[in-house]
Amino acid sequence: MRVIQVQAPGLLTTVQDLGREGFGPMGVSPSGAADPNAMRIGNRLVGNAEGAAGLEMTLLGGTFAFPEGAVLALTGSDFAATMDEKPVGLWMSFEARAGQTLRLGPTRSGARCYLCVRGGIEVKDFLGSASTHLLSGLGGLEGRGLRKGDVLKIGEANGSYRRGTLAANALERLSARKTLRVTPGPQGEWFPEASRRLFYSCAYRVAEETNRMGIRLRGEAIPMSSGGAGHEEIGRNASPTAGAGEMISEGVSLGAIQVPEGGLPIILFVEQQTTGGYAKIANVISADLSSLGQLRPRDEVRFERVDWETACSLLIEQERWLASEELIVK
Repeated sequence: MRVIQVQAPGLLTTVQDLGREGFGPMGVSPSGAADPNAMRIGNRLVGNAEGAAGLEMTLLGGTFAFPEGAVLALTGSDFAATMDEKPVGLWMSFEARAGQTLRLGPTRSGARCYLCVRGGIEVKDFLGSASTHLLSGLGGLEGRGLRKGDVLKIGEANGSYRRGTLAANALERLSARKTLRVTPGPQGEWFPEASRRLFYSCAYRVAEETNRMGIRLRGEAIPMSSGGAGHEEIGRNASPTAGAGEMISEGVSLGAIQVPEGGLPIILFVEQQTTGGYAKIANVISADLSSLGQLRPRDEVRFERVDWETACSLLIEQERWLASEELIVK
């Protein structure tokens, strides 16, 4: 049986796949890879299905031994990986021989790096997914981040395999965007025109408190009225149809941008709560969700409004590109 031995876990390393969709009514958010495009490409590089489970590392990578060897790929951000002290490149498949050790350090670029292994990582599924849901302590390996001494089983690989590397012209398209494209939120019209102009013209910085549940932003507060009211105004008086009643909690989506009391936006992320009672000024489009996964504390972001047709066409274009045979060179 081939395994991965965790010699050092890094800052936060979890087992992730592409998440569990369809359980929002039960209160379970999808979880899954924060940068799903990086994980999908990593799995293709090692000959797996795109949704196979791998490791997601955050800001600081871990150290992993391969007693029986393995075929690997690293994607996402550059964590200065070495194999037995020799540098290992990103976006290509490579072999760890029996007994070799892979070490990763602090990030040199974005927030997350992915380690994909041919055959995937075998853990017990929760609601049809191997992804770790930290908020509930379910999925992955005992619902938690990895620890020193953990041993992960590598699954059986199917089919033939040839080493591959990402096409040279693909890296630019995979660079994380710092101007995030958004569509109007369901309560976008509750905000005065001046507040909307402020939201789209200002630069925000990612706060230190950011996690997989939400990306908190620091910058100009977004007032709900000309008087700068906070959440009380949102709940009681902001809606043109709600009258004097409070806003009723409703389902929220991945990438929704809430404006809570105080006016500082929060982008709901892969482990977000499934319902909420704060007004949502905008929603990050699906084609830019992978960029959210590479945002680090203190990174600067801006927002650009696009219409629904543009958002759909950008996603279709991205999916065609990710599925193309020319993406991986063998």
